[in-house]
Amino acid sequence: MMLAAFARHSLKRGAIPTAAAAAAAAAQSSMFLRTFADVPATMTAAVIRETGPSSVMKVETDYPTPKLAPGGVIIKNEYAGINFIDTYHRSGLYKRELPFIGGQEGGGTVVAVSPEAEQFCKVGDRVSYSSVFQTYCEYTAVPGAKVLPVPDDLDMAVAVSCGVQGLTAHYLTHSAHAQLVKPGEWMLIHGAGSGTCQWACQMAKIRGYKVIGTCSKSKADVARATGVDELIVLDEVPGTTYEDYTSVDIVAKVKEITGGEGVKCVIDGIGAATWEIALNSLARRGIFVSFGNASGAVPAYPPLRHIEKSSFMTRPKLNDYSVTREELLERADDIFGWLLAGKLNVSVDKVFDLKDVQLGHDYLEAGKSTGKVLYKIP
Repeated sequence: MMLAAFARHSLKRGAIPTAAAAAAAAAQSSMFLRTFADVPATMTAAVIRETGPSSVMKVETDYPTPKLAPGGVIIKNEYAGINFIDTYHRSGLYKRELPFIGGQEGGGTVVAVSPEAEQFCKVGDRVSYSSVFQTYCEYTAVPGAKVLPVPDDLDMAVAVSCGVQGLTAHYLTHSAHAQLVKPGEWMLIHGAGSGTCQWACQMAKIRGYKVIGTCSKSKADVARATGVDELIVLDEVPGTTYEDYTSVDIVAKVKEITGGEGVKCVIDGIGAATWEIALNSLARRGIFVSFGNASGAVPAYPPLRHIEKSSFMTRPKLNDYSVTREELLERADDIFGWLLAGKLNVSVDKVFDLKDVQLGHDYLEAGKSTGKVLYKIP
């Protein structure tokens, strides 16, 4: 079970070396050296040498394999997750040094372990990880403190799906709102039929919040399955599966549902198309949690927009809510525990071969996803 695996790895942090342990470490070190020698010098990777549309991503078969760093491990990837933030890096919205390999989450088998990382995993372990750059490739160098052991009875595709989207949904519904919304109070979550916010709706209900979701007509069944209390279904922008946020007066609907009060928290990964809706939907001393830019970035606006209801706004990111291994494990422990208990449903929508790397980004950016989108790594 995942919970027991976490406990075992946590206990290792405080273990006192013994003669037997030293002998075992020596044997493992030998295994590490032998295994690492089998890792090729080059690998297949989806490389971005200039920013722009999805066509700038090219699959190269001779990209240098990453080197093992102190405190790190090398993982032979089985899957890599695709997230909206990957498209921001590729397009140049979020700056990265060129060239780089896309992606920031994955999972597979540990093939090399530095001595400092032996407390976290060993060669041969099935693990997943997130918030680590360069994952659209065969091998990724990962800090040992970021790996999560994957139970034998959990599919690797599901485990990888729990990375960026699952952990993001967890911090959004548990931490980013600074407890300005309490169980039993209303929360508005945009994009309830897609990606991260499918997770967020389910986790918000687990936490005891009352949830209003928004979605497009084509994703209404998916959104309802998350258990939201109320669902605002929107028309789609012609020729797309994107929600047309002008097709329904969302603010009026929110006020009607909440008896004129508004919601104490808005979780919004849409951005440009919804930020004013978010601000106008808030209750007194409510908080606007803006975590994504699916329709474009939220523009700069004057702080006086918040004076009417003494409201708050935050623009968080996952790395600031998984600062320590203890915090990472606490969030992952909840997620895997809910999965194993049947309280949380993970939908793997589509898996693309890495050779079709451009199609994966195109699919996500077209708003077609109804769950997690992955690359299968050769």
